[in-house]
Amino acid sequence: MQPQPIRFVLNGTPHQAAGVDPHVSLLQYLREQLHLTGTKEGCAEGDCGACTVVIGELCDGHDGRGEPGGAPHVNLKPINACIRALPTLDGKAVFTVEGLTQADGNLHPVQQAMVECHASQCGFCTPGFVMSLFALYQNTPRPTRAQAIEALAGNLCRCTGYRPILEAAETMQGRNGMTAATPRATSVTPDCGAALAHALVPLQRIEDFTYSAHGVTFHAPRSIASFSRLAAAHPDAWILAGGTDVGLWINKALQSATTILYTGAVAGLTDIAERDGWLNMGAAVPLDEAFTALNRPYPEYAHLWQRFASPPIRASGTLGGNIANGSPIGDAMPLLIVLGAEVVLRRGEVARTLLLEDLYLDYKKQARVPGEWIERVRVPLRGALGKPPLQVAAYKIAKRNEQDISALCFAIALRRDSGKVAHVRIAFGGMAAVPKRAAHTEAALTGQSWNEAAVRAAMNAMTRDFAPLSDMRASAGYRMRVAQNLLLRFFQESVTVNHVVSAAAAPLETRVY
Repeated sequence: MQPQPIRFVLNGTPHQAAGVDPHVSLLQYLREQLHLTGTKEGCAEGDCGACTVVIGELCDGHDGRGEPGGAPHVNLKPINACIRALPTLDGKAVFTVEGLTQADGNLHPVQQAMVECHASQCGFCTPGFVMSLFALYQNTPRPTRAQAIEALAGNLCRCTGYRPILEAAETMQGRNGMTAATPRATSVTPDCGAALAHALVPLQRIEDFTYSAHGVTFHAPRSIASFSRLAAAHPDAWILAGGTDVGLWINKALQSATTILYTGAVAGLTDIAERDGWLNMGAAVPLDEAFTALNRPYPEYAHLWQRFASPPIRASGTLGGNIANGSPIGDAMPLLIVLGAEVVLRRGEVARTLLLEDLYLDYKKQARVPGEWIERVRVPLRGALGKPPLQVAAYKIAKRNEQDISALCFAIALRRDSGKVAHVRIAFGGMAAVPKRAAHTEAALTGQSWNEAAVRAAMNAMTRDFAPLSDMRASAGYRMRVAQNLLLRFFQESVTVNHVVSAAAAPLETRVY
């Protein structure tokens, strides 16, 4: 087989890369090979946003993301180039800060707004901010301040205090001869519309893509069957999705692999569907799309998903990858466990379904055999869980609101019938070596009247469920006390829901912290 180059559109121009180690990040390639040094390296782990670029993926209306039967269009998202493996860009478009200059040589409206609002001082972080705002500019006409704050949640600046950057975000649509009442110009370069979609069409592969260099082979199969064959044949291969964890293995732990299997090109693994009472999501569905799908039946979780990493991380990372990583402080697992979520595991042609909570046996030890991989995630829809309605909530405890790892994460799903607890599931992250249910706490509540005495008895029972560790994020005593108090907090909010309304006019039952 002839070596296949990596093909993508870079700042509007078709580009090919060959002979580059598959471990090399997009950031390294841009700076060291192409000398596009506007994109910066800060943390090299996807936290600071200095390396932010925008990627475009062709959506044809049949992959779970575009309109059914719609014309091909490009989905633009900001990502962290420092942890994005170069071969994963095959068939996509990449925009860097160098590519924003307009055809007449003028600055892009985002850049012009940053200049006029004095939104740059030392300038190191500025290209990353510009690219995050460029994605916002393309996707959200006339963004609100809240939307700007959310879009910039993955970008850090130590100079400006953010006020002038937010001012630039709020006024950028009016730059370049436009006013706030003027629709966004479609002629602003780079072209992110039909012309870009047209340029990406011939780069889409029908057959499996295999790229090799420096003794490393990167496989991007196109079908579930092909991926499963490769996973069975290479049980020690790295399974790569968005690289939000694997990228740190490379950059921080200096690890490497000889075989890498990429999930992002597999047809069917980016599908989202509701059927037979279940929300079914392929393992390669990006986190932001998975969270949007989960918000429909479970809006109580929306705020926690918003605090899950940052927009560039949620655009690259996948729910399947987060589950497969199985971190004891991963925020998604407790929420899914209390809902009774399942994972579909596949090895070769054999598939089996397992409760998510049964996947985790011990720290970094799972109930998967060599060559077995997570194909999809299944979450029961609310209407399929019976009546009376299920009451759910989640609370994340961390040292800061944005971009922080949890000290612990609490999730609960409870159903009351005639004033008594008919059903309850409680799960925690950060309290054990794996995401774990609180079995003794649940038993102490089941069948009891839903009152403070029963809740306090369950709080005492929680000490039999967990023996948390002390680390840099929290002490063992703190974790246990907070975990117990979160159960009490849920009780107090649940009984005042009919009397107290939050500032956002949402019942406390639907608030998430």
